[in-house]
Amino acid sequence: QVQLVESGGGVVQAGGSLRLSCLASGRTFSSYAMGWFRQAPGKEREFVAGISWSGGSTYYVDSVKGRFTISRDNAKNTVYLQMNSLKPEDTAVYYCASYTNPQVMGVPAYWGQGTQVTVSS
Repeated sequence: QVQLVESGGGVVQAGGSLRLSCLASGRTFSSYAMGWFRQAPGKEREFVAGISWSGGSTYYVDSVKGRFTISRDNAKNTVYLQMNSLKPEDTAVYYCASYTNPQVMGVPAYWGQGTQVTVSS
């Protein structure tokens, strides 16, 4: 059974930083692309960042480019999201997701339970 467990959320002031982590188990982590999504109150869930199986390809939504960095450590079965220069509009529940392909494409098959990120102004 695939499990994705996020950690690292919290409350931070605007301009601050947080690093989210997602520990995966139940499948060969290094074979699949991973992603981070978020959902703000009253809004649909949106893609934030994705990373290919090797870490060689990364993708970001325009609103976080230059501020967020996705990375992975296949030896630790963990994917990270480093978030810098946080803005109040980054406030959301952040979800880790695992794709069914080595590349970031299609809809993820597995999701974590989410971690709350709140950015105060």
